[in-house]
Amino acid sequence: LKHEIHVWRLTAQRINPASREETAVKCLLMQKVLTLEILLRKKLKTFHRQISQEDKNWETNIQELQKKHRITDKILLIKCLTVLGFVILMFFLNSFVPGIHLDLGWIAMLGAIWLLVLADIHDFEMILNRVEWATLLFFAALFVLMEALAHLHLIDYIGEQTALLIKVVPEDQRLAVAIILVLWVSALASSLIDNIPFTATMIPVLLNLSQDPDVNLPVKPLIFSLAMGACLGGNGTLIGASANVVCAGIAEQHGYGFSFMEFFRCSNNKEEKAN
Repeated sequence: LKHEIHVWRLTAQRINPASREETAVKCLLMQKVLTLEILLRKKLKTFHRQISQEDKNWETNIQELQKKHRITDKILLIKCLTVLGFVILMFFLNSFVPGIHLDLGWIAMLGAIWLLVLADIHDFEMILNRVEWATLLFFAALFVLMEALAHLHLIDYIGEQTALLIKVVPEDQRLAVAIILVLWVSALASSLIDNIPFTATMIPVLLNLSQDPDVNLPVKPLIFSLAMGACLGGNGTLIGASANVVCAGIAEQHGYGFSFMEFFRCSNNKEEKAN
């Protein structure tokens, strides 16, 4: 029902009334949207009452889902797992074998092309329609933004200020303070900008920091604290992690869209309950 409301609202918004008839059609569509929204509110009240009862029978519900949604094409599953295993193996080999002159993006693209060949899907347009083009363009723009911030030396400035704070600390406590600082600086920064480009930009900063003779710190704890902080910060906002953006795009396609502030409030409420 949410998806239907979303479709009708989009249809109404695409009509630019240039005549009396088009204005009347748009009014009818908006009236239909309002009627469906009232029906949705009524159904949600009933739904919440049913959920409280169904939560008690979760084992039965899982068994029913397993019966209804079985894997029907096992051959395609084997092909997918084969390609996925090959791509993951190439990701690992790319890090350790210098003879592989392929970027990670090219490995992923070659895996996708190989799977299309193996699957022998004739309706290629249907697959292209299912691709999250808006999400991909958003990621592209986000990486452009991160590169611009790197050229403006904002990330370097964050790293330099972190290094200055670490140098002030006595040498016997320096490693512990460095780990805590890197963890929380990366967590706060990753909640405002995507954690993948931020991590990629911060790694050279941490390497320079570890090689500084005035600091004299091992690089591994700093890298691990960066990874943990970026992962933690990715839960803070909608744009903090790539998975959040992909999930929001797919949910929007099915009529379950949520805004930046809704995600922010929900994630903060969960963290407060966990604390």
